Amino acid sequence: MPFRFSDTVLGMKPSEIREMNKIATTPGMISLGGGMPGPESFPKKELTDIMVYVMENYGDQAMQYGNTLGISYAIKAISEMLGKTEGFTPDISQIIVNSGSQQGLYELATVLANPGDTIITEEPTYVGAISAFSGNRLRMEGVEMDSHGMIVEKLEPLIKKLESEGRTPRFIYTIPTFQNPTGYTMGEERRKHLLEIAESHGIPVVEDNPYGKLRYYGKEVKTMRSMKGGENVIYLGTFSKVMTPGLRLGYTVAPVEVMEKFNLIKQALDLATNSFSQFVAYEYIKRGIIYKQIQENIRIYTKKRDAMVESLRENFQGRGVWSEPDGGMFSWLTLNSGADTKLMKEKAIKNGVAYVSGQAFSTYGGQKSSMRLNFTFGSVDQIREGVGRLGKITGE
Repeated sequence: MPFRFSDTVLGMKPSEIREMNKIATTPGMISLGGGMPGPESFPKKELTDIMVYVMENYGDQAMQYGNTLGISYAIKAISEMLGKTEGFTPDISQIIVNSGSQQGLYELATVLANPGDTIITEEPTYVGAISAFSGNRLRMEGVEMDSHGMIVEKLEPLIKKLESEGRTPRFIYTIPTFQNPTGYTMGEERRKHLLEIAESHGIPVVEDNPYGKLRYYGKEVKTMRSMKGGENVIYLGTFSKVMTPGLRLGYTVAPVEVMEKFNLIKQALDLATNSFSQFVAYEYIKRGIIYKQIQENIRIYTKKRDAMVESLRENFQGRGVWSEPDGGMFSWLTLNSGADTKLMKEKAIKNGVAYVSGQAFSTYGGQKSSMRLNFTFGSVDQIREGVGRLGKITGE
């Protein structure tokens, strides 16, 4: 029987990262590709204790359908947690708990824009955001970045150009802290300027902050949502980097009128997020384990970040430029040779090392000489060996 597929799904492409994850467990393969936390960072004992407690004390509720916006226990705990870690305490009516922050991105694209509408992102930007936005058939316009994040001075000229073409952007999407894929962080003055530009043009700002708690060096920068003028910023967060990604738990903070629409689209997607995971997260926060685990993850990942930076200096000095992030999970390497890193991937895999090419993160198919390197998944020795293998491959 011939099946006819929608234009939407025919326009979608498989994620290069998901393809990389398939080979991450190949014997002898060093994966610098996926955005995965290190397994040693998972608080297995604490989560085991919590899961048993949840079954014994909340079993009937944890096994039942939940409220679409989320379990009240979890929502209240998330609000309190954000007050402690991110500088703002949203009302519980402004929070929705999602099946991972990726679902939040898809909801966002569906609620705030129509197919064919234009939105603004950083260039490059998170491949999952590209998937969510392209899956909703949105047109992405990227703003160039430097080592201090989005070059906000280039934002307003782009907005005015798009407005003159009748393409006023529906929202601006940014990962201002330890950006994926570059690792760069936007400074406070740029954040203020971005908020001012967005306000003057009436364009919503979306702040995605999956890595903000993982700071290894430098001074903390305020979240845009917590800044003056940031009250209407739509904020995305996740438990994947500070608890475990396997429980698939994220959250979105937004004004009530936006949350009402998220509620509608969430009902269409999956009715409600996993109740059991939400009760686990509630206990995880209530017991204070999350704050201890953040510090433990920082301890683990600082060593790995340093190994990545040192290895890049040893193997790519004079042959490329790279980011040396103060936190997060990634470094961004661009080769001086202009080599196409997507074409080079097969050779890298044959030599036992995997990465994600820069093109996967581009809104227009650029970034051809760049690659994203993850430093949280592998061991320190694997990171050093993997970067060394890349050095040999690119030098041949």
